[in-house]
Amino acid sequence: MSTTPTIDRLYSELRQVYDPEIPVNILDLGLVYDVQVDGEVCNVTMTLTSQSCPEAKTIPDVVRRRCNTVPGITSTQVEIVWEPPWTPQRISPEGRKILGIEDEA
Repeated sequence: MSTTPTIDRLYSELRQVYDPEIPVNILDLGLVYDVQVDGEVCNVTMTLTSQSCPEAKTIPDVVRRRCNTVPGITSTQVEIVWEPPWTPQRISPEGRKILGIEDEA
């Protein structure tokens, strides 16, 4: 069995990370913009729902811990970006369903 980390496995771990104030994982919230693997390092580019997010330190720490559980990953770098800004339109159909938000046709 290969220990080469896969993007799918990393995304699976990121689906386990939640904003404590919103019952939707960070992928379905649209907070993760990119995930790359460079050797044994995972690089995650993401945003938060706002620059004043009270979980601004906690969420990236949880992202690092979850990604570091993937075989072959020895460290994870999380870059918080503010461009493009997060908007509720980034929430996936699954996230919208959980939150009771109707899709705009």
